[in-house]
Amino acid sequence: MVRDTLYFGRNRPRGGIVREAEWRRFLNEIITPRFPDGLTVVKATGQWRNANGHIEREASEVVTVLHSGDPNARGKISDIIAAYRQRFNQEAVLRERTATCARF
Repeated sequence: MVRDTLYFGRNRPRGGIVREAEWRRFLNEIITPRFPDGLTVVKATGQWRNANGHIEREASEVVTVLHSGDPNARGKISDIIAAYRQRFNQEAVLRERTATCARF
């Protein structure tokens, strides 16, 4: 299996944050329909250097999904990232992919 871990920063580039209700709507409308069999969401605080060279510190959501790794599943992950970037005008969503052994 493949484990994709996605890191969604909640700061908005022009100020403000992605509110809890907005995040929940995104989770329910975009992420869950693509991976209805299950996923894990963890609240986090992260930091990274943006394109302007500034350190951004922000509340984040970390979503972990286990899937087959086939082109369809990889495409769904890419779709989620693109949708978040577009909806919330984000510079990036960090994607961490790891091959893993899992059993339910």
